[in-house]
Amino acid sequence: MSQTPASNDQPHLVRGLGLLDSAMIVAGSMIGSGIFIVSADIARQVGSAGWLLVVWVLTGALTVIAALSYGELAAMMPRAGGQYVYLREAYSPLWGFLYGWTLFLVIQTGTIAAVAVAFAKFLGVLVPQLSESNKLWQVGRFSLSPATLVAIEVLVLLTWSNTTGLRTGKIVQNVFTLAKIAALIALILLGLTVGANETAIRANFHDWWTASSTLAATSDAAGATASVTPLSALGLLLALGTAMVGSLFSADAWNNVTFTAGEVKDPQRNLPRSLILGVGLVCGLYLLANIAYLVTLPLAGNPAGATVVERGIQFASNERVATAAMQVILGDQAVVVMALLILVSTFGCINGMVLAGARVYYAMAQDGLFFRGVGRLNAHGVPRNGLIVQCVWACLLTLSGTYGDLLDYVIFAVLIFYVLTIAGVFVLRRTRPDAERPYQALGYPILPAIYVVAASLIALDLLVAAKTRANSWPGLLIVLAGVPVYWLWHRRSRKPA
Repeated sequence: MSQTPASNDQPHLVRGLGLLDSAMIVAGSMIGSGIFIVSADIARQVGSAGWLLVVWVLTGALTVIAALSYGELAAMMPRAGGQYVYLREAYSPLWGFLYGWTLFLVIQTGTIAAVAVAFAKFLGVLVPQLSESNKLWQVGRFSLSPATLVAIEVLVLLTWSNTTGLRTGKIVQNVFTLAKIAALIALILLGLTVGANETAIRANFHDWWTASSTLAATSDAAGATASVTPLSALGLLLALGTAMVGSLFSADAWNNVTFTAGEVKDPQRNLPRSLILGVGLVCGLYLLANIAYLVTLPLAGNPAGATVVERGIQFASNERVATAAMQVILGDQAVVVMALLILVSTFGCINGMVLAGARVYYAMAQDGLFFRGVGRLNAHGVPRNGLIVQCVWACLLTLSGTYGDLLDYVIFAVLIFYVLTIAGVFVLRRTRPDAERPYQALGYPILPAIYVVAASLIALDLLVAAKTRANSWPGLLIVLAGVPVYWLWHRRSRKPA
């Protein structure tokens, strides 16, 4: 299908995404750098192989349930904007705006900035001159380093390529997503075969369920040591909730494909299928990757350990568990191999999020709730202005150095929006019983209800747990700050929302 509409037509969204393309947006947006690092923090919080795997199983189950529920909404309302549209239609334009506001301010742009910086950091492993430690300029928290420049260049490059048409964006997405899926499968197979060793298996699987919390402490006499605290039943529940922060965000961004619904071929069929295929594939790979880690490295470790085996999963250098596992298999070459893998993974992740995010701002502008120019398409049928605005803000976040803090702040907010969206399935079943539903949520009403309850409990845990509550309340404030902004924008808009 041509990317450029006929000259006598107004530019319009091009339905050029097939099932494979849509599934690659799902999988590619999910797989970034998280799966290669977050298991270290999870291992410290839960303390055993059994509970580490439980965290990933629960994450996979909740994400699959969410995808099944979103499938109904996506097939029912296959329009650009996705989750923004679902919240607007289920509740009111205010709720849609609050999601879009938070998405633009932090969720999408903050994640794009963070992944771009991760790309630059791992490029610095291969090219030390590009290290972020080489500061070129700094004023307060704002700083510029070679790594920052690399991150900005990647954002500009991928933004530009996506302005040239949907076809370019989907080709980049498909190539890089297929490459990183293949590389992740290779990592899993090597870990389960070549890397598997009796030392790690005996250490991790002789006692599956003794839960503990491990902290690194500093001792002047002995150097770094680990402080281990057994977890009670309540403590374990709280630890599971906070530990799932890392795994949930490693599995996040699967909903990005719904933002592109206006460009999916046969969306009533392909959107639900792509959500289920992409989420199911990635969650399965994540679980297998953690099993590969556990048969290759001991979970418990010493922060002062001289080797990757002595440091274990808990204290892998710079949290890089996958690199530590590959060092057991390949030796020192693993550092280069894993850096290349993560470069491919993060590049594809950035492209998927850049492509999808602009479609939300386009939908908001069409409703008069964002800058009017963002609601226009260029000659290639893509929201170029939305891509540019998104790029500018993400670049500013890379300079500010605050994107990591902002991501922490919205952990709570993201869960709440997921809960509200899936609860919207119930709302729309009641308020629009006769609406066409080409696909209906599997397991309704039980599975969606399970997700709403479980995710709400996790969000509550984040508000009260000592490890996360300091960042959860600001996340709520970011969302609430959108309320007066909505009313101001709504008043100045000539087009009713």
